[in-house]
Amino acid sequence: MARKPEQMRFFRAHVTRICDVTPSFRRFTFSSDDLDQYGDPGFDERIKIVFPSSTASIDAMPTEGDWYTTWREMNDQDRPPFRTYTTRYVRPSVREVDIDMVVHQPAGPAAEWIRRARVGDELLLLAPTIAFEGVQYGIDFVPPARTEKYLLAGDETAAPAVSAILEQLPADATGTVVLEVPVEGDLTYLPSHPGFDVRVGARASEADRNSFLVSEVKKAAAQLAPEGTGADVEEIDVDKDLLWEVPRTAKGGAALKSTVLYAWLAGEASAIKKLRRFLVSELGVDRRAVAFMGYWRLGKPEM
Repeated sequence: MARKPEQMRFFRAHVTRICDVTPSFRRFTFSSDDLDQYGDPGFDERIKIVFPSSTASIDAMPTEGDWYTTWREMNDQDRPPFRTYTTRYVRPSVREVDIDMVVHQPAGPAAEWIRRARVGDELLLLAPTIAFEGVQYGIDFVPPARTEKYLLAGDETAAPAVSAILEQLPADATGTVVLEVPVEGDLTYLPSHPGFDVRVGARASEADRNSFLVSEVKKAAAQLAPEGTGADVEEIDVDKDLLWEVPRTAKGGAALKSTVLYAWLAGEASAIKKLRRFLVSELGVDRRAVAFMGYWRLGKPEM
């Protein structure tokens, strides 16, 4: 019996180009002999990247079977760290993949690698393959088939995903994008879209983090959202629990057939928590038409 093709796998790839798209966004082009098998389901598809640490190389990463359980059972110093990113571009014909990463502080294993990486350095990419079929749970942008307007919002960590979504939405799609970035030089990172009002702001200081994002999303949502009745949302302690809510049906598609507004928000957990409460409880946006991903917490490693 022929072996069933892998739908997700680790790719060992090396850096072939490094480009500073803006001061905070560094694009890495990866290549390997098997990247023609790297799948690209589109939109905000999540992948994992395994980095070396001061005590563990990428060779220490378990890559077969239930790799995650094996990884969890390893001693902390023996485990190579991994983080979540978004595929920006895939070029199977030349076996290349582009991934944009944020140059940032504090300097953990990923941040250190991003700052010091050179052409030839190797990483492991956990990504779908071209054999992937069926529901793709790595994609959290799941709008209803009939969506009148979109609200896409986040901080710099969400910018690559927002960019991919904008590039793949049809030209007649309409809505608003709100993006908060570290510095003014990052204001040009997003691609344009003829149907979207794009609002990008640089934070004045680290103490001002999330201020632009929260205030502009509230303004945009008030303009875009249909009239509704607020609903109670369970409060989540973002210091302990993951704020991640992506409504789906049992088959993995959108939870609704149609909606006036579909909102996709991702970034630092405390800001996403505020916006979740505002959209659902105050404006009455149907929670089946919103996706909230508070996937990191200020001062803490990725959840």
